[in-house]
Amino acid sequence: MEEGDVNFMRTVDLFAGCGGLSKGFENAGFDIVGAFENWSAAVECYRNNFSHPVYEADLSDTDNAIKMISALKPELIIGGPPCQDFSHAGKRIEANRASLTLSYAKIISTIKPPYFVMENVDRAQKSDTYKQAGTMFKAAGYGLTETILDASLCGVPQKRKRFICIGVLNKADNELKEAVASRLGTKSTTLRDYFGNTLDFEFYYRHPRNYNRRAIFSIDEPSPTIRGVNRPVPKGYLGHSNDACELNENIRALTTLERSLIQTFPPEYKWIGSKTEIEQMIGNAVPVKLAEYVANTLNEYINSNKPIPNNQFVLPRDKFRSWLNTNKCYSARSISDIISRTQRAFSFQNPLNGVVDDYYLFELERNPSYMNLSNSVKSQIKRAIILYKDFYGQVSITFH
Repeated sequence: MEEGDVNFMRTVDLFAGCGGLSKGFENAGFDIVGAFENWSAAVECYRNNFSHPVYEADLSDTDNAIKMISALKPELIIGGPPCQDFSHAGKRIEANRASLTLSYAKIISTIKPPYFVMENVDRAQKSDTYKQAGTMFKAAGYGLTETILDASLCGVPQKRKRFICIGVLNKADNELKEAVASRLGTKSTTLRDYFGNTLDFEFYYRHPRNYNRRAIFSIDEPSPTIRGVNRPVPKGYLGHSNDACELNENIRALTTLERSLIQTFPPEYKWIGSKTEIEQMIGNAVPVKLAEYVANTLNEYINSNKPIPNNQFVLPRDKFRSWLNTNKCYSARSISDIISRTQRAFSFQNPLNGVVDDYYLFELERNPSYMNLSNSVKSQIKRAIILYKDFYGQVSITFH
């Protein structure tokens, strides 16, 4: 990774599944150099959606895993060890698969990348297994930021609470606590918020775990958690007093594609496997936009804390933030994303004397580091720079 070029941070995804965490971090500009997964169906699906290698490997064999992962020289390791044994849907016992959390901790503690991100179900934080893992992280020198995120406040049209632990080597605990919280939405994202008027239904069926729970939901609320099974409306369903509407002939279960879109995978994502396998992959996945939210928060933290070269223009964050809020009415999360993307652009192409004009845009678009980004990331950065150019032209600032 070149100095100042956070976007190309070498990243490895462990327990990668079908790629939700990888896709979110890739969208945020991180360089995924390899992924590891032990379920062959998910490996094949992952392989069809990414250009970097994915390795089918049992990470409980930590000695072999450490050799393979170390060879990739990761600067960031991300991953979500299998969560079934911590899940509300299970028996709430810590069975053998929970030991994979300790495998993850051993891998991190041995390789010691500068950063790691661990994702799991919300109840994992209180488990004995995670307490052991946390002790291992601390002994290895990591400062931990631990939080429970509601995906619906991170741009995902779904009520899905997840435990996130971000580790920063040789730093204090809670380094990113404020940054994570400051970017959350003020209201839950509904299906209508996310999809607009593109859906051809107003209400849909999600099979409950038991009939004491509701089963019919509206698109004017977040989806309930997308699970690994997708059952049709059973014959003789009697309804529930809290259903969003009464059962009628138009009510149906979500399709496989609709479920993947609610998990915020892009429409062009290639789903490989049997229907049962694909449904399970989708239900097990980290929502892409949740992963992207965490990735952008981490990226902003890294950009904010790295040394600035003597000749590097310093972004006037506070003034730009205030202008975006007052003049453009952006949310706190959008403002943080715009500032992060602007800072990325400046790390690629330093604005001479702070001048951001059409010529700066011309030079940025021809910068090799910028050109190597994906089209979606380039578009996001360019929109941020156009906003900054507008800010630069309207606000009187003393540049240093």
